[in-house]
Amino acid sequence: MANAPKPTPAKKESSSKGSNVFASLAIIICLIIGALVWKFVMGDPGNFQGGDPEGEPMPGNYFAMVYKAGYIVPVLLGLLLMVIVFSFERFFVISRAAGKGNVDAFVSKVQGFLSAGNIDAAIAECDKQQGSVANVIKSGLYKYKEASVDSTLDTEHSVLAIQKEIEEATALEMPMLEKNLTVIATLVSIGTLTGLLGTVTGMIKAFAALATGGAPDQAQLANGISEALINTATGIFTSTIAVIMYNVFTSKIDKLTYSIDEAGFSIVQTYASKHK
Repeated sequence: MANAPKPTPAKKESSSKGSNVFASLAIIICLIIGALVWKFVMGDPGNFQGGDPEGEPMPGNYFAMVYKAGYIVPVLLGLLLMVIVFSFERFFVISRAAGKGNVDAFVSKVQGFLSAGNIDAAIAECDKQQGSVANVIKSGLYKYKEASVDSTLDTEHSVLAIQKEIEEATALEMPMLEKNLTVIATLVSIGTLTGLLGTVTGMIKAFAALATGGAPDQAQLANGISEALINTATGIFTSTIAVIMYNVFTSKIDKLTYSIDEAGFSIVQTYASKHK
């Protein structure tokens, strides 16, 4: 009996290259959008007294206040956009991997069909569920059927063959779920460090105002402190969102992996019990 179709290495390589291109373009585009928002939205002359972006912000105008925080702000805006973009991308990929229905309910149905010895119904359930989890389990089920009619293999070798099939299918399907999580994890650190850089530059300006002879330049002192605080807040906010999303997606991937392990164990145990 033919085994379950597997993704070819060529397709896998093409998918990986496509993901790398997406990541590279997303990073560049987010940084460009961050710079444009900072320059033309926050730096709009209407946000400033006298229509001069070099002047003082209009009272209560937060866009102008953020604009005055300096050239680190567009970088931080780009980083925040990256967190949002990659979070949406990972959400859709992981949701597609989970399939059309509830994963726990799907695994329970497969286990029920296995207990009843109805392998074809379990395979049909995988076809209805779709997604990476269902594909891995379906590969194991096809191997189960193949081993059942192969008289040259004893039970021990058949069980090993089923386990190997599930492991190989998992190795093909699951790594893509973690593909861009490293970007989100990296943004956790970069967001904080970039915010800290903006803090340092702001404090340098503040101390420079204090170091002037005679009375301190109060406007320059205020701008330096404002720049430091705004960059700090933006960096912390970016890192916080990145940490939350990274943990959410890691938890979802762990749940999918557990579902595959649970279903794979049921397949192996059912085969072993029925072919003693």
